[in-house]
Amino acid sequence: MLLASAAAAYAGEIKVWSGGAFRPVMNELGSRFERTTSHKLLVEYAASPVFLKRLGSGETFDVAILLPETIDGWIKEGRIIADTRINIGRAALGVAVRTGAPKPDIGSADGLKRTLLAANSVSYSPDGGVGKHFSLVLDRLAIGADMKAKLRPVAAGGASPGFVAKGEAELAIALVPAILSTTGVQLAGPFPSELAYYVDLSAGVSASAKEPEAAKALLKHLGAPDGIAVIKAKGFEHTAP
Repeated sequence: MLLASAAAAYAGEIKVWSGGAFRPVMNELGSRFERTTSHKLLVEYAASPVFLKRLGSGETFDVAILLPETIDGWIKEGRIIADTRINIGRAALGVAVRTGAPKPDIGSADGLKRTLLAANSVSYSPDGGVGKHFSLVLDRLAIGADMKAKLRPVAAGGASPGFVAKGEAELAIALVPAILSTTGVQLAGPFPSELAYYVDLSAGVSASAKEPEAAKALLKHLGAPDGIAVIKAKGFEHTAP
């Protein structure tokens, strides 16, 4: 009982700022971390610019899991401890279809073009890097005008694979982890190499973390072999430190 009380006394709350693409991983690894350490995770998901504004208003965090350029910038500014930085992995942009539907050929630029033109409707998020890249792809394939009436943009914070699961769209353009974590859809495949797009994530501990040792333990948990296995299973490609 004394040992249990001592462990509880050292348990702390870890405030995590994370990109939304990492939510499926944190849902599993975060829960596992809480069970094995007694620490409590307070995870918030948003884009890097949102957290940058919150920093400006005086908010603090313990761990950040965001774009590498954001993490590196905060290291230069002294906001993140440099030697805690780790690479988490990268998520590719892919195409989702409803579970049980035939998987279309998207292994080449021509195959993706034919698939998009043949679809009755395509769901996607117009915000952020994914939306910008998809618009560039449509222009590069010279089908922007043809696709205009077929596109089903989702509201900010929405998940485009859900449109496919509910039968409101035939295809969805989304990051692979978002597709794999959505019930009712399956991954047709990533975009072909010549049109590929990736979202990379890195992590680090805040220089002003209230629970620095607990925060470091979380990053060690994510970078352990079991953690890397989950990261890969959720659709990320692991990148070396």
